[in-house]
Amino acid sequence: MGNLLAIAIGSAFISNVVLSQFLGICPFLGVSKKVKTALGMGSAVVFVITLASAVASVIYQFVLVPLNITYLQTIVFILVIAALVQFVEMFLKKTMKGLYQALGVYLPLITTNCAVLGVALSNVQKGYTILESVVNGFAVAFGFLISITIMAGLRESMEYNNIPKAFRGMPHVLLTAGLMAIAFFGFSGLK
Repeated sequence: MGNLLAIAIGSAFISNVVLSQFLGICPFLGVSKKVKTALGMGSAVVFVITLASAVASVIYQFVLVPLNITYLQTIVFILVIAALVQFVEMFLKKTMKGLYQALGVYLPLITTNCAVLGVALSNVQKGYTILESVVNGFAVAFGFLISITIMAGLRESMEYNNIPKAFRGMPHVLLTAGLMAIAFFGFSGLK
């Protein structure tokens, strides 16, 4: 149990996928304009990464390793992720049309979100069991959710600030992300 807790805290805060590993930057910067949209995107990423971690781990341990075809892991993981994202997209389109429209083009981008593939590959490289893979996947995705929500909240609150013209737009967002990364770096003392 202590090992699972260490994996969860380490993955969510210490090795935050966005602010420490710099994976998943595209949706982090693109969807973090409003908190509501960021929460929706973060929730979709939590679902996809957690499920992808479980499915990829099962496929790796019970199909790829016994057949000695582990060299196909990247291709197989990409196919699993693409299928899961299609499932999430269809689900949101049917049940939450507002969120589906708010996410727009960014929802299909989860398929190409390097964080999702990075977690699946990381689970294999670290030799995690299926349970450890699921915990790691959930924690990484939860860290993404925390990061994107904080960024969206900051962007909403700073929207009407008097910012010099040279820093408006993306420079301001990147500077804010850098400061958030420094703040999350403080968690590295927990290790």
